[in-house]
Amino acid sequence: MKRELAIEFSRVTEAAALAGYKWLGRGDKNAADGAAVQAMRIMLNQVNIDGQIVIGEGEIDEAPMLFIGERVGTGQGDAVDIAVDPIEGTRMTAMGQANALAVLAVGDKGTFLHAPDMYMEKLVVGPSAKGAIDLNLPLELNLRNIASKLNKPLTELTVITLAKPRHDDIIADMQQLGVKVFAMPDGDVAASILTCMPESDVDVMYCIGGAPEGVISAAVIRALDGDMQGRLLPRHQVKGDNEDNRRIGEQELIRCKSMGIEAGKVLLLGDMARNDNVIFSATGITKGDLLEGIYRKGNMATTETLLIRGKSRTIRRIRSTHFLDRKDPALHEFLL
Repeated sequence: MKRELAIEFSRVTEAAALAGYKWLGRGDKNAADGAAVQAMRIMLNQVNIDGQIVIGEGEIDEAPMLFIGERVGTGQGDAVDIAVDPIEGTRMTAMGQANALAVLAVGDKGTFLHAPDMYMEKLVVGPSAKGAIDLNLPLELNLRNIASKLNKPLTELTVITLAKPRHDDIIADMQQLGVKVFAMPDGDVAASILTCMPESDVDVMYCIGGAPEGVISAAVIRALDGDMQGRLLPRHQVKGDNEDNRRIGEQELIRCKSMGIEAGKVLLLGDMARNDNVIFSATGITKGDLLEGIYRKGNMATTETLLIRGKSRTIRRIRSTHFLDRKDPALHEFLL
């Protein structure tokens, strides 16, 4: 990929974040997501790439989506695969809570895992603990192995996870071991990145979340020389084995089989992101642990974007001021 594409992709997540921000605190997560999706699609279609969405977002939440297989870009230039999450944290945006982002990851064609939109168990560490994780082992043993690799006691290990009912027992077990646990309402892409950021105290990210976020996380973790493993799980194993969940879960298993993927099998980092020639962009919607949120006054807004280029392992933070009425007219209905 041409390195000048990086700034183009930062413009894509900026537009999605600004569109989502218009719905901040209005209680309608699908409207926020829909606006971000449309803005992201408009901007992607202006980039000189022959792009295909290989990981989209939406089926789990029954939300609008950039669908898997959708072609984007002008059709000219590099052939690329794209993994998107137009708003990571739709509920946080709707409720005005912290850590909402617009994110995408782009790689050469064939770079990213093609998987259905379903749940994924994820375990992530930074470069210093690379090689110390194995999802085939119990979580407690993984935590002990990570602590040993980092040369610190369990009581100094910091794990970040999602504050979901499905994690309540896991959080209690980790705290019983003496591990420090930070539980975010949503946002496991941001949580995963924190394991690799030099200014962060986070050692480990563990959760069961969305597969789209898992592949995006794998892309950026590969770019930052961290480590990650994942495991696709059908809905009825995660949300409870009732009739509706089992019906959806069985459909997910059928889709996995048709795509040549085995649910329940441990996926290594290289299975999810096959090389580090990736570009990752995330723009903050609300203030969080990773990025500042949008500040808007009238038709002027400021954004902060994290832009990572894996090939050179360069991390950039871009602070931008936008005059929204000067944006592409196609975006006006989503921004103004």
